[in-house]
Amino acid sequence: MHKESNITFKGINKLAIPAIIAGIAEPLLSITDTAIVGNIQVNPTEALAAVGIAGSFISALIWILAQTRSAISATVSKYLGAKKLHEIATLPAQIIAINLVLSIIIYFATTFFANEIFQLYNADGLILNYSVAYFKIRAIGFPLTLFVFSTFGIFRGLQNTFWPMVISIIGVVLNIILSLILVYGIEGYFNPMNVEGAAWASVISQVVMAVLALVLIVKKTPFSLKITFPFNIEIKNLLTISLNLIIRAIALNVALYFANSYATKYGDNYIAAQTIAFQIWLFFAFFIDGYSSVGNIVSGKLLGEKNYKKMWKLSIKLSRYSVVVSILLSIFCAVFYFQIGKLFSQDELVLQSFYSIFWIVLLMQPINAIAFVFDGIFKGLAEAVTLRNLLLVATFLGFIPVLLIGDYFNLKLYAIWIAFTVWMLLRAGILVIKFRLKYLHKNA
Repeated sequence: MHKESNITFKGINKLAIPAIIAGIAEPLLSITDTAIVGNIQVNPTEALAAVGIAGSFISALIWILAQTRSAISATVSKYLGAKKLHEIATLPAQIIAINLVLSIIIYFATTFFANEIFQLYNADGLILNYSVAYFKIRAIGFPLTLFVFSTFGIFRGLQNTFWPMVISIIGVVLNIILSLILVYGIEGYFNPMNVEGAAWASVISQVVMAVLALVLIVKKTPFSLKITFPFNIEIKNLLTISLNLIIRAIALNVALYFANSYATKYGDNYIAAQTIAFQIWLFFAFFIDGYSSVGNIVSGKLLGEKNYKKMWKLSIKLSRYSVVVSILLSIFCAVFYFQIGKLFSQDELVLQSFYSIFWIVLLMQPINAIAFVFDGIFKGLAEAVTLRNLLLVATFLGFIPVLLIGDYFNLKLYAIWIAFTVWMLLRAGILVIKFRLKYLHKNA
């Protein structure tokens, strides 16, 4: 029997809460690395800066490559809504195979040019050495991460956020335990591995997550991972959506590159402070992404059902819930403002720089919440061209000009975070207006 989409508070949160837990796994891995590496005994500021720079580049690549997750989710949910799931039976295996080939090519290309890549981030000396060492190990996990993300897209399309949550929890717990052991060492057994230990902990966790994802996709979905030809009729459409989302992700990562590059230019304590602030920003983003995922999952199904009235109600409810969650998170961080900084670093200069801009990170969270929710809805509606164009406008006409003006006036980290605020205002505002123009009359 075909289940109708449940957009009550309970129905939304049944999907959102597991998606939030699964979503925060990735930034929790990075935050764990940041906190553990920032407290090592040897060169902690340089190590923290290196993990920040390399981690930012790794996140950039993963975000770019993982855009097929949203495309898979939107396609599967649309066919589920239209009760035609059998028509895309061969699609998941084909798109996963394409993803894996792409990630292996990118692994070899980026590890070969790792030195040159991190020099572009203004890294040199010890920071450059640490960045390259950390990256070359973490990069081994690219194909694994992409495989896991693809399986998450399949589960989300089937309106199931439970199994991605289970895989993510296991991955995070394992990563934290391994990071503590490998970074700091165990006296009498083996020496501390410092930055490289954090990278190996992530890779081992990714191996375990990939094995779990493989088992669950075979056991818990109607899809087989056996590759068959010819290509599915939807493959061209899915790759087109993915390509537009990849261009969007590149524009997004241009903004992140400029932020890290300028912070590195200002000095070690600035890039270390920027690393902490951005990891927390990312944690918020992935937390709110739980509601964005519901938008992605349910809007595609409602589109398949042609139920525009429910889609309109969904957008209002998701916006309200995500804004409330973002405000609660901001209040929590405001209460523990100074304690949060000390979790990541004991360096007074780093903490001073971090405290000076952390309030901006907190104030912008409700804006981010709206932007991420509508981002998810538009992904579910397969409106990849809109999302691509929006990020190009927000990055090249918003973020970069504001950053350059702020840099000219020597605002340093303030310039970066004012630019981020303008960037998110554009992303939220334009999507809300576009959605209202397209669906307000259909809601009547």
